[in-house]
Amino acid sequence: MDPEAAAAHAKAQAWLDAAALPPGAVRSEKPVGSYLSYTGWPCGPIEEIEAYWTVPDITVADTAIWLRDHPTADLITSTPWSFDDPTIDSAIVGYIPAPNAQEGVVYTLATYRDGVAVRAEIAALTASGSCPPLPDGAQYGAPGQG
Repeated sequence: MDPEAAAAHAKAQAWLDAAALPPGAVRSEKPVGSYLSYTGWPCGPIEEIEAYWTVPDITVADTAIWLRDHPTADLITSTPWSFDDPTIDSAIVGYIPAPNAQEGVVYTLATYRDGVAVRAEIAALTASGSCPPLPDGAQYGAPGQG
């Protein structure tokens, strides 16, 4: 792995190591849950890591609120909306290191057995990474906002 990729991978790993999940969350070494979307990181090169957890005896809404209110590392949320409906069965909560960043952590939540499955998609941009130009007036949405 070249030095830029190694540094980006180390940043992504640090974000994973600092992941804050609700009490009772259990890390899974293999994918758990069923997700209807994925994060498309538009800039690159990037280093990506995925991680999975299950959280028993909690709703998707309560998990999303908990994640939104407990930032991972020193990241800021890209998810300003509320999760008022306790019956939702999926949600996305994103975190970025700075406004307009195209790297960070996106948690995707889905109902799972007696609780919630959580997937973290983590991406860190290399030092020489860049974003493709967009047409006039267009802008990238924050990770976790679609």
